[in-house]
This record gives sequence, structure tokens and C-alpha cells, in this order.
Amino acid sequence: MTKTGKVTLVGAGPGDPGLITVRGLEAIKDADVIIYDYLANPALLKHAKEKAEKIYVGKKGGAHTLRQDGINQLLYDKAASASHVVRLKGGDPYIFGRGSEEMSFLVQRGVEVEVVPGIPAALGAAAYAGIPLTDRRHTSTLAFVTGHEDPSKDDSSIDWSKISTAAGTLVFYMGVKNLTDIVSKLVGNGRSPQTPVSIVEWATMPKQRVVTGTLGDICAKAVSENVKPPALTIVGEANELRGELAWFEKKPLFGKTIVVTRTRAQASKLDEALRRLGADTIEMPTIAIVPPDDWGPMDAAAGELGSYHWAIFTSVNGVEYFMERLWKIGGDARNFANVRVASIGPATSQRLRDFGIVPDFQPDKYVAEEVFEGLCGIEPPDGKKYLMPRADIAREALPRLLREQGAKVNEVVAYKTVPGDFDVVELRARIADGGVDAVTFTSSSTARFFAERIGADFIAANAKKFAGISIGPVTSDTMRKCGIPLSAEAEDYTIPGLVAAALKFFGVK
Repeated sequence: MTKTGKVTLVGAGPGDPGLITVRGLEAIKDADVIIYDYLANPALLKHAKEKAEKIYVGKKGGAHTLRQDGINQLLYDKAASASHVVRLKGGDPYIFGRGSEEMSFLVQRGVEVEVVPGIPAALGAAAYAGIPLTDRRHTSTLAFVTGHEDPSKDDSSIDWSKISTAAGTLVFYMGVKNLTDIVSKLVGNGRSPQTPVSIVEWATMPKQRVVTGTLGDICAKAVSENVKPPALTIVGEANELRGELAWFEKKPLFGKTIVVTRTRAQASKLDEALRRLGADTIEMPTIAIVPPDDWGPMDAAAGELGSYHWAIFTSVNGVEYFMERLWKIGGDARNFANVRVASIGPATSQRLRDFGIVPDFQPDKYVAEEVFEGLCGIEPPDGKKYLMPRADIAREALPRLLREQGAKVNEVVAYKTVPGDFDVVELRARIADGGVDAVTFTSSSTARFFAERIGADFIAANAKKFAGISIGPVTSDTMRKCGIPLSAEAEDYTIPGLVAAALKFFGVK
């Protein structure tokens, strides 16, 4: 190979996607190919280019998607055909990972490489569990130890007679299966059985769990609590500070699993808000937004924008698609100079402002009926022309009310709402097993397509196993018609209002 692309080895951090470094995120965004592991949070892949190739090569419980020599060759082969390959590994790629082996393989074959460090799993686990790895009141020494050495080695490289008491804090990676042996060697080499121990499972993630004990009883507790990998074991007196410094598990929605049904492109705002509060979120987009079959009516309306008295926008999507078509025909915000603009709510209003358009009217309550009342309060609709760029399945309430008052209303399809691509089997299984606490609905279409895909019979049989949380009364009405349990409704019909409704439902003040 005479010329190759570049391979960047990126540490994905301990699990929480928010802990990726700035440089690591830049590399992901630039990559043509991303080859990622089991412990690299797949949420990071959302930042990749749309056409980037994504290849999973993770290993779980000894089950190899691709063996290490195969991964090495894959990196080399992809570097031959792509300008930038990112190798995404959990934690820091040079701490108890095989990142150095992969880089050596590539360097020896003339491939350009770069390494972006990640926050090590030990640092993330300790911080999120409220355990300082060093503290001058307890310890000033620290050691990271693998709990699973290379099985091909004849002898252990760990000198247990020294490591057992040489460091105040010991952190064992990948040691769950060998915990009994680790504890035995520590105690056998002088570490007190009364030494505090914490096992941190799924560190930094909403499903994080911490099992505490001492060297004398931690093995029994790990069995009784059914501790599973991925988990780190922290040994040392600094564990005593966990009771005071634990913060992650105190987040208001910690331990709650909430399904987000918004489109994949729009889910991030709600997803991030819930995650910041500690929830484990599952993105199951029940709807998708696609262009209309024919742009003709939209383009014609955009070209005649100046002939309308009002342009009414009832969604962010409507704003974006209309402005895209307006630009296509050579227009811009100046075309709104003689047109009044109404917006359904704050998110839509903000998107209009992003395009340089300040709405003339926004109702106090974000429903069509309130828009109608507000418009009538400004001027009588009789004889006025209204343009409404909106979804193909939007409610008929507003145009009907305006027409009843003598208005001329041109409804143009700005976009189509279609069923989303989500794993119905997985969602059913999670709900049936009691693994979902709530499902959020941000529109009537998210509720309707959820019910259609998951099935009325399934909802009826499992309605008591999850809460349905609605963004507002219109969505709530659709949920009722579809048999979806309505457990909470936002008082403010916005994403922050939906989050507030979730907090209230779960008893958070």
C-alpha cells in the first residue's frame, strides 16, 4: 500500500456520552469510518457524518464479534480506502485496552495514526460513585490493576506481595469473574479484611449500581446482588467518603427508564434534559419526517407569499421546510415584509427568529384553538388570506375555524409524517419485563404510530406497566383514543413542560 488514510484512536470515556473530549468529538464528526467497541456508548455515533460507515467489533463476555487480529486487519484495510478512520474504544484506549497493539500494527505498516486520550473508566466510576481515588485524610497513593491478565502468559506480572499494601487505593479493571481470587490474594498478602470495597457496575451511566462492603464480605455480596460486567472494583479507605460525596444516584430521575418517541433528529433536546436529571433514556422514534411527494404547491405558495395577510406556522418542521423552499426559489426573510406571522409556540417562534423572522403573534397556550382566538382578537378573519405550511396529517381545527369566519386558507404540505424505524420487538420486551417506567409523547402522531406499531392488544395487556406522559391536551386526547395510559400531562405544552410533568409524576418536588 503506497498511500493510506489516517487512523485516530479515540478514547470514548467511561460511558456517559457527555464525557467525550472535545478532540475526540471532533474526530468522530470528521470520520469516514468508525470502528467501535462494546463499551463505547453508541450515542456518540449520532455525531458522525450521515454517510460515515459504522462497524461494531465489540467483545462481550468473551464473545468476539471479530477477533483482535481481524480488527487489526480491518483497521489497515479501511485506512487504504478511507481518508479518516476512527477507532472508538471505551475509557482510555491505553489503559487495559488493546489500543497500543492496534496502533503498533498500523505504524509498522506505514499508516498515519493519532491517539486521543479518554477519561479512564476508573476516574469516571470513582467520581460518579462519590469515591475520591486519593484524599489526604485517607490515602495519597493509587494503583490501577487488571483483574484479567492475558491468558496466554505463563506467569502473572502482578506482584501481589507488593501491590496489596503498597497503594492506599487499588482499582481493579475487569475483575468481576476473578473477584474471589483477587480478594484472596490481597488478604493473603497483608491487606486487612476490614478494608472498604465498592464495586461500580455500568459506571457513569443511568443504570449505574454500586455494591459496597469489605474485603471480608464483598464476594458474598457480589453473588447475592448478581453483579455483572462491566464493573470496576475500588479497594481502600477512601470508600468511606462515598456516603458523604455520592451525588449521581441522588439525581431526581435516577433509576427511571424513559422512552423518547420523537423523531431521531429532534429527540436530542428531550433526551439530554431527561439524562441530566439522571434518567436512562431509550430513543424509539415512532415517527419520521420526510419531504412531500410534490414540492409544487409549496413552491407556488412561497412564490406568492406577499399576497397573504398571515403565514401561520404550527411546527418547527414547517418553518424549516418552508424556508428551504423559499431559498430554493431565490427568496429570503425579506419576502415576509408585508406578511404577518403567527407561531404556535416558543420553539417554533425561536426557529423563525433563527431565520430573521419575528412572529407577530404567539398564543399563551400552544394549541390551534388558542391561535384562532388570538388571530380573531387582532383582526376579523373574514376576507383575509392565510397560508399554513404544515404536515400532511395535521389537525383540521384551525383552518376549519378560520374558514367558518370567512377566511381563505391555503394549507400546503410542507412535510409528511410517517411511521418511524424503531425496534418494536425490543420495546415490547422491555415493557413486558417491567423495564420501562414511562413513555413520552410529544405529538398526536407519536402516540398514534406508537399504538399502531406496538399493537392495541399489547397496550391493553401491559398498560399498568408503564406511565404515558403527554406534552399537551391534543396529544392526551389521541393517547386516550389509542388506549395508551395517560399518567401525566404537561401544564406548559413544551419540552421543558413535558420534563416538568415527568418530575411531578415521579414525585420530585
